[in-house]
Amino acid sequence: MFIVLGISVAVYFFQSLFKDFLPDLPVAIPIFLGTAISLLLSFMLNQSYERWWEARQVWGSIVNDSRTLVLEVQGFLKPGNDAAIKVIAYRQIALCYSLGQSLRGKNAVDNIDEFLSEGEFAELQAHSNKALALMSFHSRDLARYRNSGELELFHHIQLDHTLVRLVESMGQAERIKKTVFPTMYPMFLHFLIYVFVIILSISLSGIEGTFEIPLLICIMIPFLLLEKTAQYLQNPFSSLPTDTPVTEIANTIEINLKQLIGDTNLPKPAEPNDYYID
Repeated sequence: MFIVLGISVAVYFFQSLFKDFLPDLPVAIPIFLGTAISLLLSFMLNQSYERWWEARQVWGSIVNDSRTLVLEVQGFLKPGNDAAIKVIAYRQIALCYSLGQSLRGKNAVDNIDEFLSEGEFAELQAHSNKALALMSFHSRDLARYRNSGELELFHHIQLDHTLVRLVESMGQAERIKKTVFPTMYPMFLHFLIYVFVIILSISLSGIEGTFEIPLLICIMIPFLLLEKTAQYLQNPFSSLPTDTPVTEIANTIEINLKQLIGDTNLPKPAEPNDYYID
């Protein structure tokens, strides 16, 4: 807004100095440009929201499949495997926290050691993709239970399908994170908005400056706010208030899975940080 104010004041004084040499621009020209910018903004907002909504859908699938995994393990493993079920449930909790932290560019192993054994946590350090490594630990355990007769073949296949869906969701989240929104598009749109300010200020030269400058700022507010909204939405894993709340979702998964296995050591539900949930 300060840039718009600066441009408006500069153009106003430029017109005052060279008003005899500048042609009168019809208002139809900035109207045409403003309409074009509106269409471009609409497209950018739509694409940004699609990325944000896809990220939320992916994490919704992770929630569902995490619950399904524990429910299936409880129903499929033979009686007497409560300790094994707890290991898988805790490991899945660690996976969700680790994936969310990794997507946000943070340390993927922060605060997950309490959900893993010392051996698994040490083994995890050698892997670059921590969430995928935890998924491989799931697969390794299930294969061992199948070979030892604790898990039937058909049940093993069902559990394998659940793991496949979880891996697909992880891949989708990583694709959204690593696929950069085309940089030339927002840069070109941002440039057009400033061109629009200059042309519109020239077209409104017949209005007194004390009214022209506030009017220009009021006209530009929707364009600038919509552009900024699109920029925030297109990065759903960037530690912004508009992010997909991956930490809160992982917290919900932790509560759900611990309740399923009868663990009473439950965390508190996530609280809003100022005005948003992380």
